[in-house]
Amino acid sequence: MQSIKKGNPIALLPLVVFLGIYLAGSLLAGDFYKMPIVVAGMIASIVAVIMCRKMTLTESVDSYSRGATEPNIMLMIWIFVLAGAFAASTKSMGAVDATVALTLRIIPEEFLPAGVFLAACFTSFSVGTSVGTIVALTPIASAIAEQTGGNTAWLVAVVVGGALFGDNLSFISDTTIAATRTQGCNMRDKFRTNILIVAPAALITLLLYAVMGGEYVLGYNASSETTTHWIMMLPYLLVLVTAIAGVNVMGVLVLGILASGIVGIAGGEFTPIDWCVSMGEGIGSMGELIIITMMAGGMLELIRLNGGIDYIISRVTSRIASRRGAELSIASLVIFADVCTANNTVAIISVGGIAREIAQRFGISPRRAASLLDTFSCFVQGILPYGAQLLMAAGLAAISPVEIIPYLYYPFIMGACVLVAIILQRPKCND
Repeated sequence: MQSIKKGNPIALLPLVVFLGIYLAGSLLAGDFYKMPIVVAGMIASIVAVIMCRKMTLTESVDSYSRGATEPNIMLMIWIFVLAGAFAASTKSMGAVDATVALTLRIIPEEFLPAGVFLAACFTSFSVGTSVGTIVALTPIASAIAEQTGGNTAWLVAVVVGGALFGDNLSFISDTTIAATRTQGCNMRDKFRTNILIVAPAALITLLLYAVMGGEYVLGYNASSETTTHWIMMLPYLLVLVTAIAGVNVMGVLVLGILASGIVGIAGGEFTPIDWCVSMGEGIGSMGELIIITMMAGGMLELIRLNGGIDYIISRVTSRIASRRGAELSIASLVIFADVCTANNTVAIISVGGIAREIAQRFGISPRRAASLLDTFSCFVQGILPYGAQLLMAAGLAAISPVEIIPYLYYPFIMGACVLVAIILQRPKCND
């Protein structure tokens, strides 16, 4: 088995500072809006730079900057920028209202949450990205909640749950690609194992939404709506169709932005200047998200350089004595990596090599190891208040990420199902 460095536990201090300041400050204030997450990130980043005693200040800042501008971070930021412009321009030209009206006419009121969950599952499986699904469906979900008098956080959580389901299983998802490549199995085998683990969670969640739907979505009379101009839905339809066709998420968002501008201007909903103003406002609304994403990337790069990641890996793998223990250690590794990176794909890549060595040593099939990595990373990513999924959903719905967490039924049920799968050692996989 490959050598594992012992690492340095003190290197984890910036992460402790970041989480401690944000959570403690928010709890003391009694309001998660009052404690700016960027302030916690700034203080933790300063601590991370100061702790690099083997480097000069210039070298520490250079390393921090490399982490903050790492290609995956910059790609995420571009998606945030385009997502903000798309969400604001489609809302300004009437796409959200038109889509809400159609949804409310087609789906009975009491089954709206279940219908939204299925739509999110299908979209994310087709698109292969939870963030893209959240971008497309969160504005619709929050508008439905507003018009029906429902709980916005609850309905947005429905979208997030469905988005994670598809992201976990999709053949074109980054997490699937990363998990299968690091473990040396093909996507079809990983899917067959993975679906047996998470399908019960999806069915239980769907049943909950069907039973509880009427409690949260109330008081809307579809017949009272004025005639909807269905052409306003074109940007969303274009986004869904191109995403399903496999177009890159950035290309999808650019096409959606262009479609919203063309339809809005042609329909007299806004002028070209108004369109630009709405896009600018949408991009501006993503400012805090972009800043904290870069701060996290820089801070975590310094944690890695100082041995923080190595320390956790060495501790987790030091006392493995059984197959179940090995699988739990794989889960612990990817959970910790995801907590540190707030990126499930990066987390899988970070610990994939160690996980493969553990799997080979204890007779865990590659497809099962890949499924464990992908499922646990999606579970943690879905409940992180500073993860891209919840930050994006919260930003688009104008609520706090923490408000969404209590209603994330699917991620928590999925986590329970994969733990049961480890305990019972099911499904059996013999590669």
